[in-house]
Amino acid sequence: MLQETFEKLRELQEIIAEKFAIEAEIQEIPKTLSTKTDVLQRMKRSFIERNEKYESTRKHLADLRVRLSEAEAAREKYEQQMDLIKTQREYEALDKEIREASDREQNLRREIQREERALEEVQAVLSREESMIQDQEKDLEVEQERIREQQGDKEATLKALLKKEHAITPDLDDDLIFKFERIIRSKEGVGIVPIKKGTCSGCHMMLPNQLVNDVRSGEHIHNCPYCSRILFWFENVEGDILGDDAGGLVDLMENEFDDDTEGHDLLDDSLLDEEELDIMDDGDDTITDEEEDLEDSLIDDDEEDEPLDEDGDDFEDDDVEEDDDDIDEDEEE
Repeated sequence: MLQETFEKLRELQEIIAEKFAIEAEIQEIPKTLSTKTDVLQRMKRSFIERNEKYESTRKHLADLRVRLSEAEAAREKYEQQMDLIKTQREYEALDKEIREASDREQNLRREIQREERALEEVQAVLSREESMIQDQEKDLEVEQERIREQQGDKEATLKALLKKEHAITPDLDDDLIFKFERIIRSKEGVGIVPIKKGTCSGCHMMLPNQLVNDVRSGEHIHNCPYCSRILFWFENVEGDILGDDAGGLVDLMENEFDDDTEGHDLLDDSLLDEEELDIMDDGDDTITDEEEDLEDSLIDDDEEDEPLDEDGDDFEDDDVEEDDDDIDEDEEE
């Protein structure tokens, strides 16, 4: 019975993990759209603020032009009064008024030119931002349409997964399904794992032997005490039962002792090999000495084999003596 439950849980695990992934993607879709919407809103706020500045500059420019007209009118009025003056004092006073009106007029003209340049710059920026806003609005509409289609596809996939899930879950306990979904959500889509060599294959922690035996018996559903994943038992491909190697430090120490013993054996074998090589080298030296003795004996034999005359002397010595006798006879003659 539990084996069938484990099979359903493993099948359900894939469905739930995929369902959670699609739900997360559906939640992320509005965030992408929200980012582009925020960009568009910031562009519009900037456009509004700049447009307000443009209107303020335009009003100030109109006021400057009015003041310039007043300054021009005042200067012309003072110039017309020059023909009516009678004293030097009146002339000086009127001349001062004319100069001041001319200065105001020049200052106003310079300020008007400065404001006109600023107004042109703001107007160019406004035109550019307005074009960017229009493009952004078009892109946003296209993105909204694409997102609606994408969201519709994901929702259809999600419905199909829910249908598969409902086909599996009727025979399972509701509390088990609830806990199983929580485990999958918190453990990156993996909620049920096998025991491998006495460890949880999810968190790779060594499990107590009693827990391993309980899982192996298959009477109840057990969770890993470390990662809370559901544990199950199965045989590997070679037929060895996974989980039998749940030993502790004793097995580890025995393995280390075996490794050390093998190391000493290898060392002894290498020493024996070196001694054998030394013995072989000594044997080679002995053979070499015997060969030298053999060569010496062969040389002696060659000397003994040289031909002798009747007296036992060498032929070469006799020839030398005969030559000496011939020389003596020649001298006597």
